[in-house]
Amino acid sequence: MEASRMLLSSPLSTCNAVRRKHFSESLRRHGCRSPPPLKIVSMAKEGSDAGSNGGGSIIEKAAIGGGLVSTPVIAWSLYTLKTTGCGLPPGPGGSIGALEGVSYLVVVGIVGWSLYTKAKTGSGLPNGPFGLLGAVEGLSFLALLGIVVVFGLQYLDKGFIPGPLPADQCFG
Repeated sequence: MEASRMLLSSPLSTCNAVRRKHFSESLRRHGCRSPPPLKIVSMAKEGSDAGSNGGGSIIEKAAIGGGLVSTPVIAWSLYTLKTTGCGLPPGPGGSIGALEGVSYLVVVGIVGWSLYTKAKTGSGLPNGPFGLLGAVEGLSFLALLGIVVVFGLQYLDKGFIPGPLPADQCFG
C-alpha cells in the first residue's frame, strides 16, 4: 500500500493552556479561542511523480497495451457476429480465435478492475501515462456495452450465442 503525504496549513493556537471543562471560563476571559480547522493544501503520493506522464506500473502498462489491442479485435468480432451469425474464424493454428477469446477476457478484466477500484476509492482507474489507461477504461466499458447488445440481438435473431470453440453451426 502506498503512503501519502498531506501538507496541512493551520495558524498556531492563540493559547497554550490545557483545555479542560473547568478551565473553559478562564480561557474565555483571557481571549483564548480554538484555532480554525485545518485545511489540506496539497496531497501527493510518496515516491510518485504527480505531474509526470511517463509513470505507471507494469500492470497499468500491460492493461493499456492489452486494451488498445483488445477493443478493436472485439469490434471486429462483434461486427462479424452480427453480420454472419458467427464469431471470427479460427485462423492459422487457431490464432485469430485465440486472440478473440483473450480480447474478451482482457476487456472483462479491465472492467472488473475498474469497478473494484471504484468501490475501494470512489473513483475509477487513474489516467495512466498520457491518459491512456483512462481511455482504455472507457473503451472497455463501451466494448462491454457492445457485447451485451450484440449478444442479445444474436440470441433473439438466431436463438444461440456461438461458444468459445468452433462448432458445427459456424466452422464445422
